Amino acid sequence: MARPPINPNPIDWSGENPGITLKDSPEGETTCLVSFFRVVVSPRGPGHAVFILTDPTGRAGGQAVNACYTDNEPLARYLLSDFIAHFGTWKGNPNLANLPFKPAESFTHSGDHKTAWTERITGPDVDITLTWRELGEPFMVEFLKEQSSTGKHEMFSLFVPARACEVVANGVRGRGVPGPRDMYGTQSSTAFLAFSETWIKA
Repeated sequence: MARPPINPNPIDWSGENPGITLKDSPEGETTCLVSFFRVVVSPRGPGHAVFILTDPTGRAGGQAVNACYTDNEPLARYLLSDFIAHFGTWKGNPNLANLPFKPAESFTHSGDHKTAWTERITGPDVDITLTWRELGEPFMVEFLKEQSSTGKHEMFSLFVPARACEVVANGVRGRGVPGPRDMYGTQSSTAFLAFSETWIKA
């Protein structure tokens, strides 16, 4: 059955959601997780949130940056409970249960989808730089609810894979490298830009 020209289902959020998963080797242990949100439409209003675990295992203690930085905490908590907690590399991570939410004042980006893209997050006691480099060809993702991480939404997004990236959070550098990711036969990366992303209740 063809899609209707106007999707009648409720929109949970729309915006951008680039991510980074670093590992100590392409098939090794996950060493850093980042999920950045720039939301323009949602039931909790617009806003930004960056979820970052420079120590996903929780073994580094005070040397790690494991937190969410946001300018809209109700939105960030909603994204954590309804989306992040279901994302493949985040699902089941014990750090999420007590993840601190901290304020940030400025969320800016620079660059383009052909060379490099940087997100900068600043505010009281926060200075984070996320950079995606060696960018590949963009491709469009259209997930039905059976394919989406929540199992409850259709998800549409423009992905741009990155072969290299950098995470620096309050002076702590994310360890590891991105690895290959197969997305239904299309080669991508565990570091990627995700533009024009929309999650719709199925």
